[in-house]
Amino acid sequence: MERTIRVTGKGILSVKPDTVRLIMTIEGMKDEYDETLEQSALMTEELKNLFENLDFERNSLKTLQFDINAVYESYQASDKSWQRRFEGYKFIHRTKIEFPVDNSRLGRILYALGHSCVCPEFRIEYTVAEPERCKNELLAEAVKDSKAKAEVLAKAADVSLGDILTIDYSWGEIEFVSRPMDRMMLEDCCLNEAITDGTYDIDIDPDDIKVSDTVTVVWNIRH
Repeated sequence: MERTIRVTGKGILSVKPDTVRLIMTIEGMKDEYDETLEQSALMTEELKNLFENLDFERNSLKTLQFDINAVYESYQASDKSWQRRFEGYKFIHRTKIEFPVDNSRLGRILYALGHSCVCPEFRIEYTVAEPERCKNELLAEAVKDSKAKAEVLAKAADVSLGDILTIDYSWGEIEFVSRPMDRMMLEDCCLNEAITDGTYDIDIDPDDIKVSDTVTVVWNIRH
């Protein structure tokens, strides 16, 4: 029977974020379905115009979620029974835009959003431009840790490691994201026209993104 040693290694990585991800949510409600679609299209077009005026490509704004649902309100009728009445159709459109970390540029964007007629709810995330490279580095660290532990155990048992038989990895999703600010809406928004030539003084220094993952490696053992 072949003798083996099975060791789980843990990789830990601290990455400085280099990308700002701005996630925006617009919503509205109308009586008719086609009116709701039209309102959504108009508000989305306003957002695209706003970012184009800030030197973004129009297709930089990406959709994350789009829903239209019928909304009903519960009420108590004269006979004391509970009924539902139709209120309208509500849309929710969640979008994102990404750009290199730049507090000055972020300040201009938030100022423009705060003086637009769209007035989206938004949150700011910090991430990395090359997540796959970071994931590969993390996995390499986990394998190194597994081998180091296996060598310690083998030495203590007075044996030596042979060939690697299997490497087991869960392939779970790793999120390289830092969220220093929660969802927010700018209080002075919803003016008649978008203003893109002002700025807010933004001073955000996001913390490093810390992630970890594990890999299990099985070696055979030599005498």
